[in-house]
Amino acid sequence: MTPTEMEARIVRYGDLQPCKTAFIDAHTPGSDQKENFTIIGGGVSESPDQHVHITIPHGFNIGAAGQPPRCRNSLHNHRTAEVFFVLKGRWRFFWGRWGDAGEVVLEEGDIFNIPTNTFRGFENIGTDYGMIMAILGGDDAGGGVIWAPQVIEDAKDHGLVLGDNGKLYDTKKGESLPEGVKPMPLLTEEELAKVDEPTPMQVIGGYVRRYNDLCAIASDAPAKVIGKQGVIRDRPGFEVDLITRASATDSKHSHDRPSVLMPVRGHWRVEWEGGAATLAPGDTMSVPENLAHSAVPSMTGEAALYHVIGTDDPAGATWKG
Repeated sequence: MTPTEMEARIVRYGDLQPCKTAFIDAHTPGSDQKENFTIIGGGVSESPDQHVHITIPHGFNIGAAGQPPRCRNSLHNHRTAEVFFVLKGRWRFFWGRWGDAGEVVLEEGDIFNIPTNTFRGFENIGTDYGMIMAILGGDDAGGGVIWAPQVIEDAKDHGLVLGDNGKLYDTKKGESLPEGVKPMPLLTEEELAKVDEPTPMQVIGGYVRRYNDLCAIASDAPAKVIGKQGVIRDRPGFEVDLITRASATDSKHSHDRPSVLMPVRGHWRVEWEGGAATLAPGDTMSVPENLAHSAVPSMTGEAALYHVIGTDDPAGATWKG
């Protein structure tokens, strides 16, 4: 594969194209400055304005959220896995029907495999623009977002209506629901009663891992972060490893399906037969299946990257086996 062909599979941080109208809370005060990025796959955006950088199916989606300080992403749910790691800033994640069942603060490099069937939200509590990178299970990301009822009601007060076709309509722009499309129904009390509200101990102990702890594990070999043998024992349809300078090797290897490299610290030189490229934090690289490649730090200093690859496990609910 030529460098030009491979460059088409690299999304540089500086080339990311944001969407500011991706979700139903785009006009809601406190959430109206969010930027959503769909890097690999269709994502879960509700807006036709959303740009998709790489459409090649991987068995999972890669996205990102960028937010200024104190900007919040409203309470929502997914049918498949949603995994975040912090690229920039300091973030508070919260969960529960009203967002008060528990919370955890994540720093740069920390990773959070949010349990399915749980309402979750997050906000940037740092002092500058922050960015979190996201991995969503399945090629169709579980069919979209399930919003807490109050989010849909608040959004309507600010001009946005979500149709039962999963698309947004802005009444402030004179838009209305097309013929045959009804408003997205609110979850009933019976449906809400079936949504989990795990305790802080359950969530933080089972689904959050700190960057420094993972780096210590990755001193001899890549740290298995999420997967059958991961420190987070979940099987959401993909596996996540953390590779550091200490565990990187220049020996080339390949996979039978596409994989993704996402640096979180340092610069990384990726080599393959036919070329090489350098990745920086915030860049995302899709490595084709069966392409022998290697990835090693290209400069001195701290270096770490997350590696994601799909598995044959179904992209369904959080695995409890």
